[in-house]
Amino acid sequence: MTTPAPSSARSCPVHADPAAVALSGPRFHTDPHQLYHEMRREHGPVVAVELPGGVPAWLVIGYREMHQVTSDPELFPRDVGLWNQWPNIPADWPLLPMVGQPMPSIYFTAGAEHRRHLAMVEPALETVDTFALRRTCEELADRLIDAFCGRGEAELVADFAEPLPVLSLARILGFPDADGPRLAWTMKTLADGGADAQAAHLQFAEQMQHLLAAKQAERGADLVSRMLEHPGPFTDQEYVLDLMAITAAGHLPTADWIGNSVRLMLTDDRFAAALGGGRHSVGQAMNEVLWEDTPTQILAGRWAARDTRLGDKVIRSGDMLLLGLAAANADPHVRQHVSDGAEPAHAGNSAHFAFSYGEYRCPFPAQQIAEVIARTGIEVLLDRLPDLDLAVPAQNLARRPSAFLRGMTSLPVRFTPVRAIGGTP
Repeated sequence: MTTPAPSSARSCPVHADPAAVALSGPRFHTDPHQLYHEMRREHGPVVAVELPGGVPAWLVIGYREMHQVTSDPELFPRDVGLWNQWPNIPADWPLLPMVGQPMPSIYFTAGAEHRRHLAMVEPALETVDTFALRRTCEELADRLIDAFCGRGEAELVADFAEPLPVLSLARILGFPDADGPRLAWTMKTLADGGADAQAAHLQFAEQMQHLLAAKQAERGADLVSRMLEHPGPFTDQEYVLDLMAITAAGHLPTADWIGNSVRLMLTDDRFAAALGGGRHSVGQAMNEVLWEDTPTQILAGRWAARDTRLGDKVIRSGDMLLLGLAAANADPHVRQHVSDGAEPAHAGNSAHFAFSYGEYRCPFPAQQIAEVIARTGIEVLLDRLPDLDLAVPAQNLARRPSAFLRGMTSLPVRFTPVRAIGGTP
């Protein structure tokens, strides 16, 4: 992977377009579809945007342009080392963790080096038994629900949607059950981005280092052991970074997939039947969320390997392109809603960009794992609490204040109290 050149050797920085759209503000989490519609009307399918600190980038919001970028890893590699803005990026830039820096991880490598990591990680993910995973998720979901089902009320993000994916991933990875809650706390603290986030990141790395050492000493029927069976040589650092990438990528997006789907089912009359056990409607809601309310709205990013054109814009070598996944999904050139208020025209269609596309997409077995966790969790929740309802007006529900990630900060619900069926989690 390309490493940033010393500042003395770097080219002049690319200055932000004075007409650039600020990639911040409440509309990204209160009214994103209207905002993307206005962007498309005023700027076309590729939009000059400005990130915090005056950092310029391009936001790709056209479906066809998104397909072009994600289908051409040579022209648009995920190689942050190419970025022409490194001279202007302070060490404490708030988006640096999201954009990343060159490091030997499946997520921050490009080309042959990325494929080397993928050849180790993807076959290991494929060995996950989805039937066993469903049983695991049912057990974990029941434990979480047992902790609040007697109260008649809950906050589903903190009590259910956030812990379920990471506890499930802990099982897949091979953590002892006793370590699952500690990993869940670490991931929640990282996602919250508060004062403890940096300490949580260090703890996250330590947890993966300890897990790797344990599996190097004694293999098991788990993901880490399968990764270690790959014949290619990998350093401990590479294993740890890949494990951190797998866990982080699988945690918050899956939690938000659960939260956004439950919110949709509780606020849209089309899904009312599911609250009485209509399993088919759960899948419909989850698919609609991937189109209309996808957890990852914007993904950073790709970097142009040379000067080129995209849409009607001139892209310079080293420019960063942000993937506007949610905006591309809403591009009227590729899909329309029926006008009578019935099912969306994309019902049953999974040609969305929720998992990105191309060489750097979310690996297919990882998508399947996320779907099993989310769907099983929602089904168990609705089976256990069939009269689940919002405890506040729908318009009072708060979104995460981010242009990049779209999820609920809380989802307060009420229901008829029921007895626990097992022990506490």
